[in-house]
Amino acid sequence: MKGYFKKILMINLTDQTYRDESVDDSVYRDYLGGKGLATHLLLKKNKPGVDPLSPDNHLIFALGPMNDTRIWGSSRWGVYTKSPQTGIFSESYSGGRVAEPMSRTGYDAFVLEGASASPVYLEICDDGVRFHDAADIWGADAYKAQDMVTERVARKDAGILVIGPAGEKMVRFAVIANNYWRHAGRSGAGAVMGSKKVKALAFYGSKKKEVADPEAEKAFAKEWAQKSKDLPVVDFFKNLGTPGMVDILNEIGAFPSRYWSEGTVAHREAINAQTLNRDFTVKPNACAKCFMACGRMTTVREGRFKGLQVEGPEYETIFAFGGLCLIKTLDEILYLNDVCDRLGMDTITGGNLAAFAIEASLRGKIQEKLAYGDTDAIAALLTNIANKEGLGAVLAEGIRHAAKTWGLEDIAIHVKGMEPAGYDPRVLKSMALAYATSDRGACHARTTAFKGEFAGLVALDQIEGKAAMLVDFEDRLTLMDAMIGCRFYRDLYLWDEFSQIIKITTGRELDKSGLQRIAANIRDATRLFNLREGITHKDDTLPDRFFEQGIGPEKKVITREDFARMKEDYYDIRGWNAEGVPPRD
Repeated sequence: MKGYFKKILMINLTDQTYRDESVDDSVYRDYLGGKGLATHLLLKKNKPGVDPLSPDNHLIFALGPMNDTRIWGSSRWGVYTKSPQTGIFSESYSGGRVAEPMSRTGYDAFVLEGASASPVYLEICDDGVRFHDAADIWGADAYKAQDMVTERVARKDAGILVIGPAGEKMVRFAVIANNYWRHAGRSGAGAVMGSKKVKALAFYGSKKKEVADPEAEKAFAKEWAQKSKDLPVVDFFKNLGTPGMVDILNEIGAFPSRYWSEGTVAHREAINAQTLNRDFTVKPNACAKCFMACGRMTTVREGRFKGLQVEGPEYETIFAFGGLCLIKTLDEILYLNDVCDRLGMDTITGGNLAAFAIEASLRGKIQEKLAYGDTDAIAALLTNIANKEGLGAVLAEGIRHAAKTWGLEDIAIHVKGMEPAGYDPRVLKSMALAYATSDRGACHARTTAFKGEFAGLVALDQIEGKAAMLVDFEDRLTLMDAMIGCRFYRDLYLWDEFSQIIKITTGRELDKSGLQRIAANIRDATRLFNLREGITHKDDTLPDRFFEQGIGPEKKVITREDFARMKEDYYDIRGWNAEGVPPRD
């Protein structure tokens, strides 16, 4: 079987040793790679019930058969662990220019075990693993840390991953950053890296895995380069990026605002993609091996943040601060984006927690005075979270801890400890099911089922067929995470294209049913991991507010009956029993 190195690198941080482990072909046959391989390793190597921030929790970086090939959308890497934010399965992905140098070291995955006694950064290359003292880098923000490690490694071809101060302090939603503005953003992998005292990892090497059919690889890449010139979705991302979603979600009343109390904002036109393009200097920016160029390299031209440069803001950052926190201008949203990036924390959770703290203040649950739209107060709060100071010390432990501490569990919006993204499930009913059943908590990216509703595959208020549509999307994106490819190619690479890519890279011939079996294997494995860590079918639910508090002129909610039906349909399609347990061999 081509497309793999068929080995992983085990790195013991406690005694600063490393070793190779081979991977049997059967693992690749059953799980393909990427997410599948990492889930297999977590089930095998993590002890049930392990503390996510203890040395016994493994941190796994993984690649798939797409990576370091000519296939468009292949410049991504994944990181997997037990989440300190949710206590269950953690996965996160990032683009940029790291996947290729990571692959050139000659491994399909890298497993960090144990914990260093003092701060280190790792250099992983053809010569093995070099452990370097990072005492003087510890404390640096994510931008400065990347600059310092890049200078010390002194390799233009190196891919660098870093954590910021939030990761060092083990803030439970800390991210891992690369190329300054790219992040493995959700579920707290940065906190696990910080618990192991690893400030950074640098990858480079000269190894190149073989693909099964190099000529077909070239032809596929050439074909899609030509096709991309006439595709509306490519035009959308290249010209508007994800901020193009601001208008779409506001139009249907599903843009969460005022901490999930409303579905639109009056200042929509001040924070949409058109305003970003008009009032700021914006250049499309692409990852390696990408013709989408969805990134918005944005420079503020005037005002108190003049000269600030950020690749962004992404839609989710606009929703989190411009919607939930009611920040009314893009330059202020960009500033908060930059604060989070430097500190190394997730903007979705950061914005959710800031809005939650504002509600706590308005309801008299805390003494501090916070208000919607107060950019400077929110920036100060984010800094306090990263440093675990004042209110920040409570919020750094996550939404469940803060809600319990302040007696606001009735208004807190999360599923299994993770806050949803900017797609209100009271309008987009498929997202109610997606948030409830996702293997990492309230995640939009595991299915992106809202795309099916936008496209009219199933009407917004229709319940019949919602679960089947979601499973189809989830299976395809599970395969994307196993190959590790970019989410935004979901509209281009469908079942036939997946079959082509797998045949090109690995030599395996798989039809749709074969691909679905692999996706089901991976989905069942993550479910078994979560069941092992203590969740039950009762946890596959939503905050009461989504069932009870309506939004918009029609006061839309997701009814408990409709939700229960979708959940039952989902379990049936997945082949799980009424308790949400997959079949076991």
